[in-house]
Amino acid sequence: MNPTSNPSSNPSSHRSSDRAARPAASRRGRILAGTAVAVALLGAGTFGAVSAAAAPAAPAAQAAAPAATSVGKSLTRTTTHLTLAAATQAAQAALDAAKKADRQVSVAVVDRNGSVLVQLRGDGAGPQSYESAVRKAYTAVSWNAPTSELVGRLDQAPTLKDIPGTLFLAGGAPVRAEGAPVAGIGVAGAPSGALDEQFAEAGARALGK
Repeated sequence: MNPTSNPSSNPSSHRSSDRAARPAASRRGRILAGTAVAVALLGAGTFGAVSAAAAPAAPAAQAAAPAATSVGKSLTRTTTHLTLAAATQAAQAALDAAKKADRQVSVAVVDRNGSVLVQLRGDGAGPQSYESAVRKAYTAVSWNAPTSELVGRLDQAPTLKDIPGTLFLAGGAPVRAEGAPVAGIGVAGAPSGALDEQFAEAGARALGK
């Protein structure tokens, strides 16, 4: 066999094959690179479209708030209320009077609407005295009278005691301004209702000095 007839043993044949293969590979590389760029551009465009679609719409203009309604003075009423400082002064005066008499009590002061302003529980006062003081104060301001007087009304109207939040036992005193009730003071815990009311009255008098 002629050695020169074998293409694998012919160096010039290998060089020719390499030169033929390189342009083809180059063309394939350019095609692949171009395809990658196109895919990248297409992806960027798609991402931009999705981002634009996902972007929140501009908030709609809020409706103008309605103007507040004003009413005339003939439709309103002004009431007088005890200040917190005055309520604290009255409660402390009632507690001091009980301490002076060596009695352990709880004191409560409520406003004209029956809401608690101040509560003081003296050292050693029983647990039942806390709520009882509030209810006595509420009863006194509701009827603008000492609770000792209101006890007598139960003979003619026994169902009064069924009104929620009230307690018809001596120990509550109203606080008045120009004759109208503005607060109530309740004391509970002493051996008798008479003593409780004595201390409550001491608290009310402290505001008149």
